[in-house]
Amino acid sequence: MPKNTTMRLSVAQLAVLPDPGDTAALRDGGALIRRLMRDAHAAGARLLHLPEGALTCPDKTIMSVSGADPVGPADWSRADWATLAAELQAITELAAQLRLWTVLGSVHPLTPPRRPHMSLYVISDDGAIATRYDERMLSNTKVSHMYTPGSAPVTFTVDGVRFGCALGMEAAYPEIFLEYERLDVDCVLFSTHGPGTQVNNGPFALQAQALAAANSYWVSYAGTSQDAPNAPSGVISPNGDWITRCRPGPAAITTAELDLAAENHARPWRRVARSDLYARHQAPDDPRSLDRTRP
Repeated sequence: MPKNTTMRLSVAQLAVLPDPGDTAALRDGGALIRRLMRDAHAAGARLLHLPEGALTCPDKTIMSVSGADPVGPADWSRADWATLAAELQAITELAAQLRLWTVLGSVHPLTPPRRPHMSLYVISDDGAIATRYDERMLSNTKVSHMYTPGSAPVTFTVDGVRFGCALGMEAAYPEIFLEYERLDVDCVLFSTHGPGTQVNNGPFALQAQALAAANSYWVSYAGTSQDAPNAPSGVISPNGDWITRCRPGPAAITTAELDLAAENHARPWRRVARSDLYARHQAPDDPRSLDRTRP
């Protein structure tokens, strides 16, 4: 980890838009993201982290060729790809004006007839798409009817702070987060849509909190306004503590200072413990160790 390094990060929550074919809503959504970018800039942030599907989070029933019952394959010709591209371009231009790294969720089209990725675009402070993370561990509905899964972790560095990306329900897969520990990240940006209800997204936030503590790194949790009453967006310290969280509402940001100067003893010890440390201390030929029935 870099020493004597701090970085100011804002995390957002907003109401995601379920119809990628609703041109007016997409434009309004893009304008809202740009408003939150300006708020983050005013708060002194170097990076703004937004939820899964911040630009559009397609609803499976809206996209289904067979409607809601039963849900069928998504008809991606319904998406207004031109407006999505135009809004993304406007966001990249504002990122350059504000000198603000911006990480936001949207769909990323592939070559037809392949389904798109559900992605996180990482936009640098010079307005370029620096990289993109594609959700890997998809739900049954997503992989069956909607998206092409991604295949690789993604890391990037801002001001000496190394970030990893995760999406959707990937907090349920500790191996995703352990992989980022091995890749030596300082913070994982976890963007989720969750179930989009007010009563049942607590587990994702709890899992993110546990994963921060288990891996001894920061986790930024970006969720939706629909889930905010019991799982608001926020930032979790390497000890597993929430250091800031958004207030419930249609759109909000909260800002935290990531302080990487503090020495972290747990993380290097866990790396040693996961090596062959214990093998030489075991007693494989001791009969009192081998016999598991003896008092």
